[in-house]
Amino acid sequence: MTDTTTSRPAPVLAIHGGAGTLTRGAMSAEQEARYRAALAGILRAGQAQLAAGASSVDVVVEAVRQLEECELFNAGKGAVYTAAGTHELDACVMDGHGCRAGAVAGVSRTRNPILAARAVMEHSAHLLFVGAAADEFAARHGLEQVEPSWFGTPHRLEQLRRARQLQAGVLRDHDGQELLARDVLSLRGDARVSGPIDELTKFGTVGAVALDAADHLAAATSTGGMTNKQVGRVGDTPLVGAGTYANDATVAVSCTGTGELFIRACAAHDVSALMEYASLSLAEACERVVMQKLPPDAGGLIAVSARGEVCLPFNSEGMYRGYARVAAGEPVVAVYRSE
Repeated sequence: MTDTTTSRPAPVLAIHGGAGTLTRGAMSAEQEARYRAALAGILRAGQAQLAAGASSVDVVVEAVRQLEECELFNAGKGAVYTAAGTHELDACVMDGHGCRAGAVAGVSRTRNPILAARAVMEHSAHLLFVGAAADEFAARHGLEQVEPSWFGTPHRLEQLRRARQLQAGVLRDHDGQELLARDVLSLRGDARVSGPIDELTKFGTVGAVALDAADHLAAATSTGGMTNKQVGRVGDTPLVGAGTYANDATVAVSCTGTGELFIRACAAHDVSALMEYASLSLAEACERVVMQKLPPDAGGLIAVSARGEVCLPFNSEGMYRGYARVAAGEPVVAVYRSE
């Protein structure tokens, strides 16, 4: 899905809620509608913020905060479990104006990790805090702290139980996808999955990118990680240039997928580098990174260029995604590759 503009760009917001294996035949219309409504509602709110003159940083942080509060997605409330049955959450925000950034990794008590990442960006000389120290930093700056159990949901606990039963290690689409799908179906029986992308095998990350009326870009990303991940594992989300990147000269990018692959590819920054150094268009740069550099089934990304172009590519079977432009009507929301 690519959207382009040729005149002075109107402010625009794009968001994602994870990528993975589609289960169109195993969901109800009501279930699909919940996901689409959640994405559209967040996009409308961001659209209104941008129309009122809000900064791109304000808009992406608020969009991701709302995604963290929505149990449908794997960030904040409803985050997946580690192999030890705990929660470790990561987040990052980057301001394209001056390339400022802040990030946290492995937090377990800060209700909204994306707010902690912003606090790091705005109140610290450092860029990344981890674990208990990150939670303590967030608490010192007035951010709400919760019991670790607050993040859990019965659905996510069942997801961990199934992962253990399958002995599949970390659940990823690109590792034995056909075998895993068969095993998952046998365990599931005739039960329906919880959404249009299979929650047992989807990549769990949420993100937002935006261009505001002052022509400033920003990107924000948050995740609960991957089901059954080892304690202490950190993916691409909180790493500037891997899962999150924004530069007013080029593009804002937020990634979702198997984090190790995006880290090795420096995927988010590579989109920017291809635009800056090779003079590729946004669509060409995204094609090069997602479809050529990353392995099949790695995941995807969302990107908004300094010209207001939008590109939402992925090489998995589907990705929760959408965008909304100021004064352009209803948001565009999609899940499947065919949309």
